[in-house]
Amino acid sequence: MNTLTATERLATIRQKNRPTVMDYIPAIFTDFLEMHGDRHYGDDAAIIGGIATLKGIPVTVIAQVKGRNLDENKKSNFSMPHPEGYRKALRLVKQAEKFHRPVICLVDTPGAFCGIEAEKRGQGEAIARNLMEFMLVKTPIVSIVLGEGGSGGALALAVCDELAMLENALYSVISPRGFASILWKDASRETEAAELMKITAEDLVKFGVAEKIISEPTGGAHTDMTFTAMNISDYLCEAVPRLMKIDTDTLLSNRYEKFRKIGMFEE
Repeated sequence: MNTLTATERLATIRQKNRPTVMDYIPAIFTDFLEMHGDRHYGDDAAIIGGIATLKGIPVTVIAQVKGRNLDENKKSNFSMPHPEGYRKALRLVKQAEKFHRPVICLVDTPGAFCGIEAEKRGQGEAIARNLMEFMLVKTPIVSIVLGEGGSGGALALAVCDELAMLENALYSVISPRGFASILWKDASRETEAAELMKITAEDLVKFGVAEKIISEPTGGAHTDMTFTAMNISDYLCEAVPRLMKIDTDTLLSNRYEKFRKIGMFEE
């Protein structure tokens, strides 16, 4: 059992050597063919997507890109997508639906970019449309949170039939820093917020938000990328064929119920 606190996991997933989708995609899939652009405005380097093969199964892969150094992070806007990134993702999902390909989303973002230009181009609408459209896509969708799963920026690729999380990954409605800034007007209380928010993989499985925890090596994924990639591959090779056997009406009904049941409260 993972005994790390949420704060320790936050530090782990922010390790500069932690594997990114650029490591995982070639390790898990073969014949990956990247596709660019949203057919409206342009391409967004914060989200990469295309067609690949998973142990002989044609799939569509959509992933949020984190960098390991300043140049890579600048190119991918520090993994904070613009609206054209989400529209590119939706275009690829619609294409996957047409050809009955399962969709695999790899989530790793602190949140969607909230700059003026992104807002001008319809950031809120793009995220909301993904939430609506993904819910009705007539092909299986599996999402995996690799590191940070922050806010609507993550949820826009996480409306799925099954959600898995790497052992040290975090997934929440807002980042711990944002939580502290809003609740206490003090961003320096980020670590305190992380412990209160219940955002670890174990918390999310307990709440019914996630279905699967994927093991990482001791010390985090960056200590043995091959081990982590193998565990992700093993999970996908079990989950994708299983979901493909479910008829479309049942698949959509199960997806709807998955999200309807989310939420816990006390009176």
